[in-house]
Amino acid sequence: MNMSSYSCCTSLTKESKQVTSLSSLLRLVSEESRLRLLCVLQKGEHCVCEMMEHVNLSQSLISHHLKDLKDAGIVEDKKKGLRVYYSLTKKGEKIINLLFTL
Repeated sequence: MNMSSYSCCTSLTKESKQVTSLSSLLRLVSEESRLRLLCVLQKGEHCVCEMMEHVNLSQSLISHHLKDLKDAGIVEDKKKGLRVYYSLTKKGEKIINLLFTL
């Protein structure tokens, strides 16, 4: 068997980097609390105080999860007055639509 065709398994290939990136993304969105937050954001933009009403998490924990999701490019934020509102990015919409159709 010709093992050179399994380029996704070697660490220096483009495919391998994609596998690593996908693995990180799946770990991030597979955490139940983050998945619940993404479900809330699927319905539209919300501030942390509104999300607290829908998920049983503290403000600080929600903010921590949102920072991780923002760093991954899944959510974005917009300041309106004293509050920060979060929404899904295009990437986030694609991911959440894929996840909730499984």
